[in-house]
Amino acid sequence: MALSSLFRSSFQSRQHNGSDGVLSMPSARAILLSSVGCMLVLSLLMVASASIPFALSRGMTELKFFYNQLLYMGIGLVIAAISYRIVSLKTLYKTETQFILLAITGALLFATLFSTPINGSKRWLTLAGFNFQVAELAKLVMIIFVSDFVVRRSFEVRNGWDGFLRIALVVGMITFLLLAQPDFGSFVVIIGMVFAIFYIAGAPYKQFIALGAVAVGGAVLMVATVQYRLVRVMSFLDPFDDVQDTDYQLARSLIAFGRGQFTGVGYGESVQKLSHLPEAHTDFLLAITGEELGFVGVTMILILEALIIGSAMRISYTALKRRQMRMSYTAFGIAVVFIAQTIINAAMNMGAIPTKGLTMPFFSYGGSSMLISLVMVAVLLKIYKESPEIEKSQCRYY
Repeated sequence: MALSSLFRSSFQSRQHNGSDGVLSMPSARAILLSSVGCMLVLSLLMVASASIPFALSRGMTELKFFYNQLLYMGIGLVIAAISYRIVSLKTLYKTETQFILLAITGALLFATLFSTPINGSKRWLTLAGFNFQVAELAKLVMIIFVSDFVVRRSFEVRNGWDGFLRIALVVGMITFLLLAQPDFGSFVVIIGMVFAIFYIAGAPYKQFIALGAVAVGGAVLMVATVQYRLVRVMSFLDPFDDVQDTDYQLARSLIAFGRGQFTGVGYGESVQKLSHLPEAHTDFLLAITGEELGFVGVTMILILEALIIGSAMRISYTALKRRQMRMSYTAFGIAVVFIAQTIINAAMNMGAIPTKGLTMPFFSYGGSSMLISLVMVAVLLKIYKESPEIEKSQCRYY
């Protein structure tokens, strides 16, 4: 009897504390932080390995890009911490705050059109000595704006075309500036995120069919009328028909995966990074990982990305159950952006889609992407922290 009472009281105690003992699932916050931490470490290791030949060939110190990536992470963590401590979610969801953010983003995107081209595109502004890609900021601002819009204009979103037509003005302005740079990859990610949030917000199916047809038609038109995009699509269809010219980058990426096989050739032993695969530390870092760490290393990267995305979805679902719709849609939108960039980057490296300049979150070399991705994590953690503390009567503001 005494033993039975002890087990019963222990079970009731664990049930009261919301835990199932040693078999309880870690919190979304714990999984998110540990997964991001592991990704940052792996990013530094692989950037160091992949960038050394590129740095030496240009007269730089061999660990130039490693230290740059470390600096970007440090700046990103500081800004993310400041955002987490100072920024109020209630203030963030105010209409005036969002239009200020949209105005700043639009002005910065417009300013990029007069910046110095890098690799044929005008996507970067020089701010405080750093090149900043404004499209990364646009992704976060659009997530917050659309998440608030579908709640504030929920009737219009669910009934008729008014919701789509209203938001099309804002989305159209931002995406037009992105295409003018040109940045087709960020355009696809933002449009996909808007469609995903509208879908879970209850927009009618007929709108998605009609707008999907328009989007596909527009994408085909943009590819067919711009020479370099058409070349990328044609080279993707047969990545080995012109390995010395149009197929060079994709073919080298596939060769890297082929050399790595299951366990890789060993850390630091990549051949493709020796000036064979151009700028291997950026968009094609996953290919070098596949060569050096093999299937095991690539799988580890993708699992960590999946855990980050899964944590964002858990945070979104928890906020949804509490009827905190803006917070739920924001977390969901962040997860969609991470999903899109991970799939596009991985598929591009593996030859499943045409090459596209999109980074893998928390992994690829790049200051703007790293900074904004860490700020997105700060927003997720803020939602996780504040969601249980919000009174039911106040949920409509969140």
